[in-house]
Amino acid sequence: MPVPETTSAEAFERYVGGKCLRVGSGDAWRDIKAWTVALPRVVDVLPLPSVSEPFLAWTTSGEVEFQEREGNGPWTTQRLKKGSFFLTSGGAPYDCRWKAVTAEPFESMAVFIALPLLELALAEVFGEDAAHARLRNISAFTDVALNSLMERVHEELMRRHASPLFLEGIAQAIAIHLARNYAEAVKESPSGSPSLPGFKLQQISNWMAEHMAEDFNLDQLAAQAGVSKFYFTRLFKNAKGVSPSRYLLTLRMDEARRLLRETKRSVVEIALDVGYANPSHFARFFRRETGLSPSDYRQQR
Repeated sequence: MPVPETTSAEAFERYVGGKCLRVGSGDAWRDIKAWTVALPRVVDVLPLPSVSEPFLAWTTSGEVEFQEREGNGPWTTQRLKKGSFFLTSGGAPYDCRWKAVTAEPFESMAVFIALPLLELALAEVFGEDAAHARLRNISAFTDVALNSLMERVHEELMRRHASPLFLEGIAQAIAIHLARNYAEAVKESPSGSPSLPGFKLQQISNWMAEHMAEDFNLDQLAAQAGVSKFYFTRLFKNAKGVSPSRYLLTLRMDEARRLLRETKRSVVEIALDVGYANPSHFARFFRRETGLSPSDYRQQR
C-alpha cells in the first residue's frame, strides 16, 4: 500500500502493519481515538505518514529493539518493553524498524488526542503563552501517571459499550498531563535550529492560502523552497511551530468558518471551496476542529 506524506488519526492504523485487535468506535471516542494492534516480531523498514494530532504509542506486551529515523537521517535505537511510550506531536513522515528480543508477542495501543482538546489544555497550563506552546517528541520513555491513565483507556476499549462521559474525563486528564509535563513555550526557533528565511516563508504561506483548495503536495512546496521535502518539513515547523499539512488544515478551517458566517453558500459548496471533494470528509474535519458540525456552526450567534 502506498504511504502518503500525511494522514488522519482515523486512517493511521492502516499503515502500521500487524493485526488490529480492538478499535474504539462511536460517539464515545470523539475526543480520543484508540486501538490495539499485534505487531510482527521483525520488521525491516516501515514508513509511516505524519499526523496532525498528538499521538501516543504504548507498548502493552513484548520487548523489542526499536529504531527510527526521519528522512535519510541516522537511525536512533531504543529498547521497548511493556509500559514504554512514544509521544509524537506531528511533523515529518518517518521510518521505523524493530526486532523482538523476547518470546512474548509484541503488542501496542495507539491513542490520539483531538486537537481542540489539546488546545484547551495548553491554554489552561500556559495562559497567554498557549499560542507558542508545543508538545515535544519523546521516544521510549516511561511515566507512571500516564501509564495509569492509559490502562483506563485500555479497559474502556475492551468494554462492549464505552462510556462517553468516562472517556471524556480520561481524555481531558491525558491532555492536561501532556501539557503540564511534555509541552514547552517556544516563541522563536531554538538557537541553532534552522528555519526558512522570512521572505521565503511568507511567499510559501501566501501560496498555500491561494491554493488551499488544491491537493496537499509536499514535493511542490519543497521545490519552492529549494530543499528536500523532509528538510522542508523540518524548516517549516521550526518557523511556524506546526507541520505544513497542519498549517494547510488551519487555513482551510479558518476560511470555512468565514464562509459559513459571511455567505449563504451551501456546506457542499464551501467544502469544495476549501479543498474537500467529499462533504462528509469536510464535516468530519470541521467537527474535530470546532466541536460543531458546519450547519450548527453557521446557526450560532
